[in-house]
This record gives sequence, C-alpha cells and structure tokens, in this order.
Amino acid sequence: MVVPVPTTFEGAREMEVVEVREYREDRDRAAVEEVERECEVGSSGGGEAKMCLFTDLLGDPLCRIRNSPAYLMLVAETATGGGGGGNGREIIGLIRGCVKTVVSGGSVQAGKDPIYSKVAYILGLRVSPRYRRKGVGKKLVGRMEEWFRQSGAEYSYMATEQDNEASVRLFTGRCGYSKFRTPSVLVHPVFGHALQPSRNAAIRKLEPREAELLYRWHFAAVEFFPADIDAVLSKELSLGTFLAVPAGTRWESVEAFMDAPPASWAVMSVWNCMDAFRLEVRGAPRLMRAAAVATRLVDRAAPWLKIPSIPNLFAPFGLYFLYGVGGAGPASPRLVRALCRHAHNMARKGGCGVVATEVSACEPVRAGVPHWARLGAEDLWCIKRLADGYNHGPLGDWTKAPPGRSIFVDPREF
Repeated sequence: MVVPVPTTFEGAREMEVVEVREYREDRDRAAVEEVERECEVGSSGGGEAKMCLFTDLLGDPLCRIRNSPAYLMLVAETATGGGGGGNGREIIGLIRGCVKTVVSGGSVQAGKDPIYSKVAYILGLRVSPRYRRKGVGKKLVGRMEEWFRQSGAEYSYMATEQDNEASVRLFTGRCGYSKFRTPSVLVHPVFGHALQPSRNAAIRKLEPREAELLYRWHFAAVEFFPADIDAVLSKELSLGTFLAVPAGTRWESVEAFMDAPPASWAVMSVWNCMDAFRLEVRGAPRLMRAAAVATRLVDRAAPWLKIPSIPNLFAPFGLYFLYGVGGAGPASPRLVRALCRHAHNMARKGGCGVVATEVSACEPVRAGVPHWARLGAEDLWCIKRLADGYNHGPLGDWTKAPPGRSIFVDPREF
C-alpha cells in the first residue's frame, strides 16, 4: 500500500489538504471516470464548444497499464472537497505508471549485445480543471517517481503531443525531464469496402515463437524494444504477427529466413485496442458529420467505386494498433503498405473505425504506411534519469544519446 503524501494549497475560501494514495478499484472507479470526463482531450473548459477526443475505458481505469509487467495507479484526493460521495473527500487527479526492461542502446556489430535498462513510463496524468496550476500534477508525478525508484527503474519517460504546452511545461520546467524523441502517430480510417490485397507480396502469419525470434533478431539494437517481447506477443489482445515478402519467395522456417533473408521484406503485429478502450470525437460541426455520412452512403451503395469513406468517428469506435513495424531492403516500404492493407481488412472485419501506428521521424519504412495527416499527431517523448551513477559504460547517460532511425512503441501502453 502506498503511503499517503499530503500537501496543502489555499483555495478561494479555505485551506485544502491533498492526499496522494493508491487507486482502490472497489471505491474509486466512479470518481476517476468523472475526472477523465472533465479532462477530455481538446476540451475548452469554457462556454465555447470545441471538438474533443473522449476515451471510454469500458469501466476499467487500469486497462492501459494492466498488461504491463509492473504497474501502479495513484489518485490525488482532497480532504475537504465538496464534490463526489458526500464524505468530505473528492478525487481531483490521477496518474498511471508502469515499469519494464527495454533496449536503451546497443550495436549492430556482430557479437555485440544490446544494452538493456529498466525504465518507467508515465501515462494518463489527469488533474481536474478546477485544481490545475496548484501543484497537484507535480505531486502526482513526484510520488509516482518514488515508486519507480523503489522498483529499480533507471529512467522515467512520458509522451504527449508536441503542441500540449501545459504538459510539456510541467514535465520539462517543473519535473526535470528533457525532450528526447519525436515519433509520429499515423492514423488511417477503416473504409466501408475491403482493400485489394497486393499481388506483388506474399503475407505469412507467424507463430508467436517465430515472431519472437524475428523481432529479437531485427530489433536487437532498437530503442525501447521490450525484453519481454514474448509476453507481448502471447497476450490475447495481440492478434498476430505478419511477414511480407516478394511474391514467389520460398518459405522454409524463420531460422532459414534469418540466415538468408530476401532482398526486401517487412513485418508488423496487430494489437486489438478495441477490447481495451473506445474513442469518440465530440463537438464536431454538423456539416462535418453530414459530409462523413455522405461518404459512407456512397461507399455502401457503390463499393466497386472504392471511394474512401470516413467512418463514424462521432460515436464510440475502436482501433487496431500496428506495432513492431519494420523491414529491410529497397522494396520494404511497398511491403509495409501491403501489410497495412491486410491490417485494414482485419480491422474492417473487427468493426474498428481506424488503424494506427507510431513510428520515428527517420523510420526507413515510414513512407509505406498509408495515413491521413489530419487524423494523426506529432508526439513528444520526454525523459529523466532516476538512478545515480551509470551502470552501462558504453551507453553513459541515455538521456543525451542521439536518436536512432527506429523506435519500438509498446502496444501495452498506447
């Protein structure tokens, strides 16, 4: 059990005491969901209606960290708050965190092993609009970092959108984090019609053991590649790993493939976020909604025209996340595109509204990922060193390391 951390601030009429404690599922769920609603992404907080992205956690506030090796959720609670359950206490903020071991550096030279570090990830920091700029967020981050250190984490990192000035200011200005990586979230709508499979690519679904071997071979020196990739691939939410090679390529085994890979190839896995949470765009203008409906009607009436249709993003929708996207060779972007078409058709059968992935700015196969720019986002990852001293001489301080060409985004925390 987490030891409560009290703090005080002066409100409009009285002094309030804020206690940071561990989330209790049996009594806190409703209050946490209320805070989530108050903090809808894009909400203006004023009288003017604006579009916002609402996340429905399907009654499980832990869904975005539950599949991680070690995780914790904390809440900030006032001792004199007047809202909520009538007991003089009110939950006004929350934070989630998890700890895992990932690749933090390495070498592609033969015989060189990757460097692993124990890292912590902060996500889902929320503070009720009525209590912002009063130190609540900083207290939540600080208490979570205490648990990170107790768990042996050497680094802590977080992700936010680059234009989220308040979040960037909190972490870099008040919590000691530094800007680190800038991956892009690429999103593609799921059309009403199926996409035609590529004739120039052969796609094979790999068994989890085959996928693990291939990933450890290809991503050995890629930042944030999880040491427990076998656990990721075996999760029920992981719908499979798919390998694309030029049509006509002979397949014997994954071991033979790694010994003599074809000139070009690509790989990706599909994660079912739809069964963990749903998204919904709220506050959209009527004209935008009408235009989206029109595209779906045309696509449904004349699917042979293959007209791109906008899914109904204004009601709860699910997504499939594409992770472990990689490959090699001059034709790898084209093969990635074939895999994305395959994933699109999987998502269409699964009833999803979009497919998404997150890749680094210099990812070699990025050009092959189809996406709509207006649906995506530019992320900013910030990092902080928690441990004293340096355990890995060749790496030194990871926070100062230049970015690599690729980055591995763990689907368990997307």
